[in-house]
Amino acid sequence: MLDDTLPHVVPLKGGSNFRDLGGYRTADGRTVRRRAVFRSAHLGTLTDEDRVALVGLGVRTIVDLRGVSEAAETPHLIDGVDCRVVGAHIEPQLGDKIRVAVADGTATPHLMMQYLTDHYRDYPRRCAPGFRTLFATLSDGTHRPLVFHCTAGKDRTGFASALLLTLLGVPWDTVMDDYLRTNELWTGHIGRYPELDIDTRAAIVEARTPYLEAAFDIVRKDFGGPETFAEKALGLDAKARERLKADLLEG
Repeated sequence: MLDDTLPHVVPLKGGSNFRDLGGYRTADGRTVRRRAVFRSAHLGTLTDEDRVALVGLGVRTIVDLRGVSEAAETPHLIDGVDCRVVGAHIEPQLGDKIRVAVADGTATPHLMMQYLTDHYRDYPRRCAPGFRTLFATLSDGTHRPLVFHCTAGKDRTGFASALLLTLLGVPWDTVMDDYLRTNELWTGHIGRYPELDIDTRAAIVEARTPYLEAAFDIVRKDFGGPETFAEKALGLDAKARERLKADLLEG
């Protein structure tokens, strides 16, 4: 079942940060349609009960934003869920940099924040092909209801969710609130980086406002704004964006 509060959370025993992007109000008074698009952390530890929940939601498509090797390490546990899996692979180059810094003792809160900020700036610059695959799949109504995810449902998924909500006309404060809710909903970080001090670890595992703002700064500076980025980098022209709104908004 979905929580009554926003964001609408789907409680999973073997997963976390799974939520419906529907229910948010747009600036012009419409509402994002519920049970059409979901965001999540990875689906590699789902229980039988969790899979029944996905069937109950009618999920037709899973779009995996993880890198190829990353996805192979934790494959989907979706036996019995009649859905298609689409690979929109965005390689996690950040993880290697963090592991090196942790191993050689140079990891600090400032350095980790710098790494994450630079990583987010890369999303519109380097990672557009993966996001293009996601939005092409998302724009085809035959693939919805759809869930997209990375490992934590925090960074790649966070940027994609923010971009979708922004294109639908959801105000920025609401978009940011949705992004930051990962800090309450993602449990996959528990036990990770035990060798780090609390502030350095937090800079890695938390969703933080400056991270998402850094990505959208590039969207504005390099492309002219979310709509132009969608057209130039994702292949969504004005007609396609209006069709997406017609499909995903009500009221």
